[in-house]
Amino acid sequence: MKQSLYLLLPLFFAGFVVQEDNCSNTNAHQQPVQGSQFDGPYVLYLDKQLFVKYVYDDSGTRSIRVDSFPLAQKETLQLTVATDIPGKTFPVTLKKGLENEKTDFPDVKKMFVVSDIEGNFAAFRKLLQAQQIIDSSFNWAFGNGHLVLTGDFFDRGAQVTEVLWLIYSLEEKAKAAGGYVHFILGNHEIMNMSGDIRYVHPKYTDNALLMNEGYMNLFSEHSELGAWLRTKNIVEKVGPVLFVHGGISAEVNNSSLSAAKMNKLARPFYPDSSYNYKDNKVALLYSDLGPFWYRGYYTGKTLASQAQVDSTLDIYGVKYIATGHTVVADTISVRFNKKLFNTDVHHAKGHTEGLYYEEGRFYRATPFGEKFEIAD
Repeated sequence: MKQSLYLLLPLFFAGFVVQEDNCSNTNAHQQPVQGSQFDGPYVLYLDKQLFVKYVYDDSGTRSIRVDSFPLAQKETLQLTVATDIPGKTFPVTLKKGLENEKTDFPDVKKMFVVSDIEGNFAAFRKLLQAQQIIDSSFNWAFGNGHLVLTGDFFDRGAQVTEVLWLIYSLEEKAKAAGGYVHFILGNHEIMNMSGDIRYVHPKYTDNALLMNEGYMNLFSEHSELGAWLRTKNIVEKVGPVLFVHGGISAEVNNSSLSAAKMNKLARPFYPDSSYNYKDNKVALLYSDLGPFWYRGYYTGKTLASQAQVDSTLDIYGVKYIATGHTVVADTISVRFNKKLFNTDVHHAKGHTEGLYYEEGRFYRATPFGEKFEIAD
């Protein structure tokens, strides 16, 4: 049986009076609350209980709602997630279970690629809807296509939680239609799991305090989003493209690591904050030369060469590489004889684009529904 808790604990915080209310209700998800949903839900696990925490805002007064359920009810729950449109929400059903992602996805004919959203839900939503990846109700509309997200969906922006839940919710919907959603981790996902929160929007550390939670607990292995993030990879091969947030350095080329081995080695250290790696190959993956930090394709003292890029293509058996991480233009850009695509653009400055691939052709795709072919 579900229990809902509103703790009556007024306090002054960041210039606001914050209230938590205390009541019990067996149908609280359908009950009115004061204000609008400001953050959440956060799903946390303790023993055999599941706790769902929301933050509401009523003219600057924040209230925290906590619903609790027996763990056995997990599959019957439907969460409500806010969007950038006032009053517009979408539902999320929790997954039955979580499994580590595989690395190789051959024979993909159609895909859409986005990176570095950084909590900008509006830009993400408008782009996906304009390109008919999702519909107006946030349902999957891309059929058997693959949506590839190449990292840095955390930090800086004020709707990170909403972005994560949208990705989470689309995964099962895509599979049901014969498609797939790939969420490849960037340095900001790793930073948030390992305690480096220097770029986190203040909203989130404030809300963690209001919920009486350490920020790190919101994305720990004892949370739904944290456990889900730990199943994701740092590199994947989808169709003819190697997807990686930062890039593949010459040192990684020379490490004799397959893409699958990189994912296997890196995954146990996502939440590690010691930075003390006994395995030299793990240390390489987490260094500035590793897949989610490397910037040598675009900047730095030692720039990548065409030979280095061609070596990567040969080692991993692909035709192209696609990265995010480093903004080099206001649009999708192409380098190294059109073998490398950069998908990082200034979303927050209104320069949102995605990379559209279909039947061997690549296009720049805009939030206005346009597609511009990237010619050979």
